[in-house]
Amino acid sequence: MMRFAVLGSGSKGNSAVIECGGVRLLIDAGLSAKQLNARLRLLDVDPASLDGILLTHEHGDHVKGLKVFLKQHAVPVFATASTAKVIRQAGIEGGTWKTFDVAQAFTVGEVVVQSFAIQHDAVDPVGFVISQASQRFGFVSDVGHVTRSMTQSLSGLNGLFVEANYDAQLLESDTKRPWSIKQRICSRHGHLSNEQVVELVCEIAHPLLGGVVLGHLSSDCNTPDLVLGRLRASLAALGHGHIGLHCACQDEPTEWFTL
Repeated sequence: MMRFAVLGSGSKGNSAVIECGGVRLLIDAGLSAKQLNARLRLLDVDPASLDGILLTHEHGDHVKGLKVFLKQHAVPVFATASTAKVIRQAGIEGGTWKTFDVAQAFTVGEVVVQSFAIQHDAVDPVGFVISQASQRFGFVSDVGHVTRSMTQSLSGLNGLFVEANYDAQLLESDTKRPWSIKQRICSRHGHLSNEQVVELVCEIAHPLLGGVVLGHLSSDCNTPDLVLGRLRASLAALGHGHIGLHCACQDEPTEWFTL
């Protein structure tokens, strides 16, 4: 059995946990160590039982709690060599660091983790496909553009986590952000819009894709109802109304989603 939960997702911090084949993996550690510990325990996960931490990239909202968490728990950390170098130069040590190349697969126990390149304004950002036996789960956090290789990597999934950061019209009409920030968000190295997410999920949808969890929603340039409504309608039109759709939030963990 494979199951997945999001501890929190948004501009203030991102982290998730996945269990399969007797292996427990944390994906990113962008919440405070206190919150990481507390939210894991809300899901009945002992933080000391983690078999590894997978890092997508080095931005603060994905590694903020890592330094203190590693002082508390000697958990192996998996990251690309470039990402690990930047993070460790920032003073985050502890644990055992295990580096991999982009597009490289590695194993943690019986679980296979396949990394793939994504486009974001970080040194070496990656997504993951985590598989065990016949089950495949895809994880894509911050990404500004959906490439053909990314879509191919995400084919044949049973479950997916992907960011749905902003609605294009709400971002355009937003008065809080300067134009330069808006340009960065909607650039090829920024974040995904609702339209891009709908296009991606519809392209990879198939009868065995059981659920999609959307994350990293902007608090003022997107809403769960908006993105879920668009995605649900598009999938139904393609005959994929069976796919469960959920939005993760910033302030509390989701329930467990079983693949």
